[in-house]
Amino acid sequence: MRSLWEDTAPPGPHREPLDGDTEVDVCVVGAGYTGLWTAYHVLEHDPGASVLVVEAERVGFGASGRNGGWCSALLPQGEGALAAEHGPAAARAMRAAMRATIDEVERVVLAEGIDCHFRRGGTVVVARSAPQLARARAEVEADERAGSPERLRLLDAEQTRKTVGMTRALGATSTPDCARLHPLRLARGLAEAVERRGGRIVEGTRATEVAAGRVRTDRGTVRARHVVRATEAWTATTGSREVVPVYSLMVATEPLPARFWDQAGLEGGETFSDHRHVVVYGQRTADDRLVFGGRGAPYHFGSSIRPEFDGDEGVFRTLRATLRDLFPAVAGARFTHAWGGPLGIARDWHASVRHDPATGLGSAGGYVGDGVGTANLAGRTLAASITGQDSELLHLPWFGHVPPRWEPEPLRWLGVNAGLLVARAADAAETALGRPTPLSGVLATLTAH
Repeated sequence: MRSLWEDTAPPGPHREPLDGDTEVDVCVVGAGYTGLWTAYHVLEHDPGASVLVVEAERVGFGASGRNGGWCSALLPQGEGALAAEHGPAAARAMRAAMRATIDEVERVVLAEGIDCHFRRGGTVVVARSAPQLARARAEVEADERAGSPERLRLLDAEQTRKTVGMTRALGATSTPDCARLHPLRLARGLAEAVERRGGRIVEGTRATEVAAGRVRTDRGTVRARHVVRATEAWTATTGSREVVPVYSLMVATEPLPARFWDQAGLEGGETFSDHRHVVVYGQRTADDRLVFGGRGAPYHFGSSIRPEFDGDEGVFRTLRATLRDLFPAVAGARFTHAWGGPLGIARDWHASVRHDPATGLGSAGGYVGDGVGTANLAGRTLAASITGQDSELLHLPWFGHVPPRWEPEPLRWLGVNAGLLVARAADAAETALGRPTPLSGVLATLTAH
């Protein structure tokens, strides 16, 4: 099952597997965004360092090459949760760092000539019912209390329609803090930038043990002063309960004609969503397709990850139907692609970055689907610690955070899938009743928000 991104990205070079035991300064396990950004920024700060990235499949194989292409400043756990745990000042610092991350990604994209269709158009999240509009207003009010009301605006119905021609729009929240991009082009371009700076990437090399000072693989052992685990959802396949892999699926249309976009809008490169409980997300691509995705696929017992889980025809049908409901003029268009993959969710919805200078062991992950931008900040933070910088990044509240472990099975399977069912039920109840329901509170409890 090939994604749109795979079919519209220039082919990446063939990289040989590891050819036996070796020793380097830094070994990174995983050639997704976290691993590549870590390698890139280590080499940026220490050009003489020997850096090896070990990848079991190929560059961008995981979520980094399959996602919705939102480079956003979104925080999975929300600023309110951060403020409650770490204090308002720490939450504001984290939020500012995430906003700056979009600038940083753009800087590297331009400096390295990465043709990933980067366009900073912001995000518009539409309210299509009274309960959704209430949630939109509450978000803007929370943003105002945080002291930065200019970042998140509440649009009225007319303003919303001028931005995105979505049906039943009562209003929307709008933020400039997002860029749309082609995710696989970014991953492959970033890998080539790492190699230009002297880093080495090996593919087809599966890590069997990640420990302080060494990475054992099926192709040899790597000894390194610093070892970084950047495996995100695949961390769960090692038996770790730090994250659970939850699948997100996507569909894409053929390129759509100008008459469609005259109604649908999104001419500024905005990414879009709405305020329902079940997460959905979309973008207008550089070649005028609609790419649309969302949650809905079940969590698989034992945190299993298998290729056959990348597709679920029932979820694909729901996504196509949802997109036709949002944009009825797409009804006659052909859907050309459908794909999916897992993302990593921490038990407290709190992404984390860790590195112990004494042992050299580091890790990052738990992005809850917001990893395009977050992984860049994680990579810069890891690189700062590895290279011994006195960086403000090392004082952000997620550095050193250790999330609680997920429950053992079968409680994990029951809890995660119950959360999905409650989210669907809450959306259905709000649509039928036109008002919020107690299910929203149940959902907040299940997801630790």
